[in-house]
Amino acid sequence: MSKKLFIAEKPSVASEFAKALGCRSAKKDGYMESEDIIVTWCVGHLVTMSYPEAYDASLKKWSKETLPFLPKDFKYEVIDNVKKQFNIVSGLLNRSDVGTIYVCTDSGREGEYIYRLVDREAKVPEDKDKRRVWIDSQTEEEILRGVNEAKPLSAYDNIASAAYLRAKEDYLMGINFSRILSVVYGYTVNEFVKGKKWLPVSVGRVMTCVLGMVVRREREIRNFVKTPFYRVIGGFAADSGDLKFKAEWKAAAGSKYYETPYLYKENGFKDRKTAEELCTEIAPVRDAYIKELEKKKEKKNPPLLFNLAELQNICSKLFKISPDRTLQITQELYERKLVTYPRTDARVLSSAIAKEIHHNIKGLCSYNVVSSYALEILNKGYYKGIEKTRYVNDSQITDHYAIIPTGQGISALASMPEISKHVYEVIARRFLAVFYPAAVYQKISVTACTREPSENFFASAKVLVSPGFLPVSEYSFKNKKEEDENTQNQSGDEIAKFSDDIKKGMPLKLIELNIKEGETSPPKRYNSGQMILAMENAGQLIEDEDLRAQIKSSGIGTSATRAEILKKLVNIGYINLNKKTQIYTPTLIGESIYEVVGASIKSLLNPELTASWELGLSQVAEGTITEEEYIGKLEGFIERNVNYVKNNTYIPAIKQRISTLKQYYK
Repeated sequence: MSKKLFIAEKPSVASEFAKALGCRSAKKDGYMESEDIIVTWCVGHLVTMSYPEAYDASLKKWSKETLPFLPKDFKYEVIDNVKKQFNIVSGLLNRSDVGTIYVCTDSGREGEYIYRLVDREAKVPEDKDKRRVWIDSQTEEEILRGVNEAKPLSAYDNIASAAYLRAKEDYLMGINFSRILSVVYGYTVNEFVKGKKWLPVSVGRVMTCVLGMVVRREREIRNFVKTPFYRVIGGFAADSGDLKFKAEWKAAAGSKYYETPYLYKENGFKDRKTAEELCTEIAPVRDAYIKELEKKKEKKNPPLLFNLAELQNICSKLFKISPDRTLQITQELYERKLVTYPRTDARVLSSAIAKEIHHNIKGLCSYNVVSSYALEILNKGYYKGIEKTRYVNDSQITDHYAIIPTGQGISALASMPEISKHVYEVIARRFLAVFYPAAVYQKISVTACTREPSENFFASAKVLVSPGFLPVSEYSFKNKKEEDENTQNQSGDEIAKFSDDIKKGMPLKLIELNIKEGETSPPKRYNSGQMILAMENAGQLIEDEDLRAQIKSSGIGTSATRAEILKKLVNIGYINLNKKTQIYTPTLIGESIYEVVGASIKSLLNPELTASWELGLSQVAEGTITEEEYIGKLEGFIERNVNYVKNNTYIPAIKQRISTLKQYYK
């Protein structure tokens, strides 16, 4: 009788498949088997790309003469410490009684690559029936759905091509650029690392670009020169009653200072003397009046759901944990059936899952932290019509929809660390929030104007009228300093208090004037969450959630790789991560590498160019460009840049530039 073989990415995932499929036999050495089903697993990658010396022993030595290295046929090999499991998997794949192979590795480009390499190295016959299981969570229902709806493996050939190309691209750029820069500049960089004769220069398609972002920000901070400015604050009072408020002067049309060179922006002066002159001209006590009064309602909609980047950003803000740690936690939540697939770029739901979303909500009724909200959503039918909102959009989903709770496995939380419980709560709250109405604010804007001369002062207040989704969402984690949703503008506290008493044309008295000195602030260093967002948006730090959703650009790296890239840069000593603040700073070696790359292969530091390579991989996955077209462009790029470094060296200039950096690292 022909058997079905299921191959998962990890042992824990294989166990879930075995349970769902009813394969309850005792675990054998590297697999489980029942009468008609076999379940086995990889342990992450079993096969990897071979180093150049596998092609030719002479390539083990790094030299100019052997570069560029551009093999036409790539070699692969089994990773030494997992050979035993590879041999088990290979044997099962080639067993004569196995008729159908179900590929159950993680549903994404990397998971596809893991299996394809095993299939290639094990030389599995092409005539075997191979099917791809593509799932969004590890619940029993989703596993069985994925198995029943499994497509032929060939349906994912474009994704596999993109995966192969991504690996080849990282390999070729890493091998060629690291070797040529090390050969030419390794001794120069080593001048700053005592005890070594030579230091390899490690560069890569994504990590060098990210290093550049960290270094550029540090230099912006170093080169920043503080500029003082002076604001004028007026105190106003009504002729009768208790109404008193403060407002800030701005150079509006009609002011003698309007569009003059004395201004710092529109609400301050470059020199204190000019601010003092204004105060002298309109010194209190002086008649004034309410020139403009605007009251309007503003809505703040629930934010879009979490993709991995947004979740990493929020966890960095709230819990001060690294993107890598957030991914580890979410992956564990996924493997325990608590949440859906974590390595996703989408922030919306599919129309298919939207039809069944009440099941996820119902499951959260047993999660006491948010059970009251889940019950309210179900009892009042808030979930009905969700498919017509911005939170459901099939066109914005590639591999997987947003990260949401499955509603299952709640009991598993009890044995998990506190930080894992917090991350799960954040995911659950963000999910439930989308079923609630917008928060509503009353915004009040007041313009007070003095008479003879006419100068305008502005105050505003933002008052929370209806909290809507806010109590449900992850805002409940924020401390008081960050909770600006429920506070008023500092200059408008009094305005909010007396908003019903203020009328347009109301007479006032200017009763005091004060000059407040301020100074411009330098740019801030990236924290880990901001770094992930900047990578997602090709070097742009876009913190506004709605704006990010509108921008269609390919990011630097992928949701699956960004945390690992940052971790690698820290591990090789190019950047530092302050674990307490989650802020990144460059090291002396990191800045030295930046100088070397900037003088030789500057395009590696360009976020837009790096993102364009990622876009190209997406186009291969979509089938809009061929693998041959992509590899041709890649080889041309590598060959041009390697030859440029060979023929143009800037050692004296780089030495001089790097030597100036020492003063910042004493």
